[in-house]
Amino acid sequence: MATAAPAKTEYEAIIGLETHCQLSTETKIFSYSSTAFGATPNTNIDPICLGLPGVLPVLNQKVLEYAVKAGLALNCTIAEYSKFDRKQYFYPDLPKNYQISQYDLPIAEHGWLEIELSDKEGKPQRKKIGITRLHMEEDAGKLVHGGSDRLSGSTFSLVDYNRAGVPLIEIVSEPDLRSGEEAAEYAQELRRIVRYLGVSDGNMQEGSLRCDVNISVRPVGQKEFGIKVEIKNMNSFTAIQKAIDHEIERQIEAIEAGEPIFQETRLWEEGAQRTISMRSKEGSSDYRYFPEPDLPPIQVSADRLSEWKGELPELPAQKRDRYESELGLSSYDARVITDDSSVATFFEATLAAGGTPKLAANWIMGDIAAYLNAEKVKITEIALTPESLAELIKLIEAKTISSKIAKDLLPELLTKGGSPEKLVESKGLTQISDPETLNAMIAEVLAAHPKELEQYRNGKTKLKGFFVGQMMKKTGGRADPKLTNQLLAKQLDA
Repeated sequence: MATAAPAKTEYEAIIGLETHCQLSTETKIFSYSSTAFGATPNTNIDPICLGLPGVLPVLNQKVLEYAVKAGLALNCTIAEYSKFDRKQYFYPDLPKNYQISQYDLPIAEHGWLEIELSDKEGKPQRKKIGITRLHMEEDAGKLVHGGSDRLSGSTFSLVDYNRAGVPLIEIVSEPDLRSGEEAAEYAQELRRIVRYLGVSDGNMQEGSLRCDVNISVRPVGQKEFGIKVEIKNMNSFTAIQKAIDHEIERQIEAIEAGEPIFQETRLWEEGAQRTISMRSKEGSSDYRYFPEPDLPPIQVSADRLSEWKGELPELPAQKRDRYESELGLSSYDARVITDDSSVATFFEATLAAGGTPKLAANWIMGDIAAYLNAEKVKITEIALTPESLAELIKLIEAKTISSKIAKDLLPELLTKGGSPEKLVESKGLTQISDPETLNAMIAEVLAAHPKELEQYRNGKTKLKGFFVGQMMKKTGGRADPKLTNQLLAKQLDA
């Protein structure tokens, strides 16, 4: 959960995001070439995505389905009638010298999503961010610059058309964001949604989710917007937050120094932690949009729309609310568990197998998450099943084993799987909870350490921890910790 940045008294920032989200279809938006990431350059290509003479595009119906589902999840109105347009510009990575996109009649409009922030006291607050539009379009290719990681300073450039024609949805927010933290939280919630839908993997490092930020600054109380600046080249949510906060400060300093703000596109330099000017910003008239003549209009029937709406899963915000209201999880726990849909699925399967919500959440967010991070694997790739985790939780609750024993068993369960109960039996790790047995063992420990016992009874009470340790050593960690402490205290103070 983001923490809302303190607002400046003199100025306020007006921020909007344009998010390009690559759809997880097997083939491109208008042709049959693969969309697989990481292929040898210029192998996932065909005459259509290269714009060779005489070829005609055909809309991939899966792209339309994914776009509509994303629009529904973002509370948008789905257009009964939509169309494609040609956006014309010249750049080496655009083989046709125009991009097929949507201009005045997008597939979805007028939506919203909620983000969660924390106030100064750490209490959660919600803010609704408007969605202006969502439209479909094709991606361009990719330039690979030689001698440098960017165009400036490179000695040559190569073009890879594998990405040309890959399907995108562009999601444009209303200018409702006011800080880098809000923008980063918005982008993260957007990624959660598309991942839950299964329409995109949202991997920023592979370019599946790319955010362009529009920022202007104005004095507090002024109705008119300031001059808008666009920032590109942000490959993480942290970079989005830092770039925005830097650009806000840059614009404020320029205004106070009497320097002009230009409408331009700037790049975020991660190493220098600054934005630099790239080019003047184009207007829509520069692209000379006109309707795409080779593609028919798009009409989504009421039956098809109803079918796709019925296939929507429970979304992250809905899960968070349910986990808090029905399962009693804290706001923090609910957010962590629902951040990844596969983790939420594992959690719910654990509950279905009899695990209690709080303990299941603790194990998943604690030891299991630590293992996933250390081994760089997903929760779907571990040998431990939800049923086994539920069984482990039941053994703890029944005091068959202690939490310490469970932690000792977990590495083997994560890598080899199997039944925790059978593993406990095979290793002879059943917890000792019989008072008579424990009292006899405590008496033996005290008799074996008369010097420490005398010191304890003469006021050195910190030695109680020593005797607890000796009991755990004697029992191989199998002694019931709570009961052992109670019985030990009685014999020590006798």
